[in-house]
Amino acid sequence: MLSRHPDVRMLSFTGSTRVGRLLLAQCASTMKRTEMELGGLAPFIVFDDADLDAAVAGLWAAKMRNSGQTCVCPNRIYVQRPVYDEFAARIATRAAKARVGPGMDREVEVGPLINQAAIEKVHRHVQDAVQRGAKALVGGHALPERGALFYAPTVLRDVPHDALVCQEETFGPVIPLMMFEDEEQVLQLANATEFGLASYVYTRDLGRAFRCANELESGMVGINEGVISNAAMPFGGVKQSGHGREGSKYGIDAYTNIKYILMGYGHRNS
Repeated sequence: MLSRHPDVRMLSFTGSTRVGRLLLAQCASTMKRTEMELGGLAPFIVFDDADLDAAVAGLWAAKMRNSGQTCVCPNRIYVQRPVYDEFAARIATRAAKARVGPGMDREVEVGPLINQAAIEKVHRHVQDAVQRGAKALVGGHALPERGALFYAPTVLRDVPHDALVCQEETFGPVIPLMMFEDEEQVLQLANATEFGLASYVYTRDLGRAFRCANELESGMVGINEGVISNAAMPFGGVKQSGHGREGSKYGIDAYTNIKYILMGYGHRNS
């Protein structure tokens, strides 16, 4: 087993937090160095001074990449009260016109999920939210007429904070909207999770942007930008989202050792 083999000095893993914990325990027996890029539950925060067109476009790009099946996809969408209804209507309109189908079709925006278990998980999250009082503005169902693994882009509004979609990664094309009142409240909500991979903030207030970037407990923060991945930048999280970084000059650190060498000059005559 690689994780326990003495000749393997370092193990890098990308996947779920559950499997990451198992690998860390296995690597401990040989004091193996590890780099873990694990689960995420990314918050996407829209303040009332945000450019809503840009926020809708950014959310769509961030959430629907790979049909919602990436670790940095926003999973909890917080929108400030004064713009909540307008933002909900705009993102619902965007989702309603999205083309779903096979990725080989150049006009398709949302493709299939990975397997039937993924379809079932997505639908379970949607049903749980609706049963707790959320309203499905768009979608909320599979699309068997398109194929076995397609799920309609879904927008849920008024999602309660204890819904499954706020506690677990959905890994599917579901946008759950929640209302917040002020900066202090939304930062508490955003940080109220064991995960800390990516976060997103939309605001025109530069001071607020820096405050949020500093206070959000995540390894990466996108300010007025929904596509944050960049090979030249360090990619990774904090808390249960893992440790270490991929990419950039920092990505090589886990694979190197710092060695201190002191060279004397032998005997010196006084």
